[in-house]
Amino acid sequence: MIHTSADLGSVAAELDRRGVKICGEERWGKHKETIDGFWGVVSEYADSLDAGNLKIYQDGLMADGEMGMKIVEESAKKGSKDYEIVLKLVERGAKIIKTEDVSLLKKEFKYIVGMTKEKSSIKRFIAALKYRLKKKKLLQERDRFIAKTINETLTYGEVGILFLGAYHNVLDKLSEDIVVEQVKDRSKVEEYQKLLPYRRTGARFEELAEYIVSPI
Repeated sequence: MIHTSADLGSVAAELDRRGVKICGEERWGKHKETIDGFWGVVSEYADSLDAGNLKIYQDGLMADGEMGMKIVEESAKKGSKDYEIVLKLVERGAKIIKTEDVSLLKKEFKYIVGMTKEKSSIKRFIAALKYRLKKKKLLQERDRFIAKTINETLTYGEVGILFLGAYHNVLDKLSEDIVVEQVKDRSKVEEYQKLLPYRRTGARFEELAEYIVSPI
């Protein structure tokens, strides 16, 4: 999936400002339109699913039960597109599953906040460097935990849906008896995000943007 500003909480405004600075106002604006289109087609797809036998695994969801539902409802109220979809699926009978390790999420959030909240450019650079050095390892640890969760909780005959950012990769960590269908090709969404900061990417970037908003 592609995160929206509502998913980013307190750092959203700063990241949006930097997005305009790096990409340019026009390109960043088109990117936000692409994100809206992406979530539109994902929402239509989710509406077509039989939610009664569905388990939901959500990027960043560190609880289930009553606490998990509180997170889902509050995130949906704040405008998070993926959580809006999750909430609708739950209302139709789906079940949320605790997907992530709280301690790993706290570590990553601490680095991200450090990058956006530091006042001086030198301190921001140092914070960004620290995050860059730790990011790959943290992502791998999160992916292992997510895959382990799915392997242990998704049983024979059940269907799960995983909402996960494109930079994650759990596919090679899932049990061999789990059949996976990608709603959108992870590698293409990841490529789109990697090309976003570079303004001279021409036809390939436009091609990927069209793919992302195409009907599922």
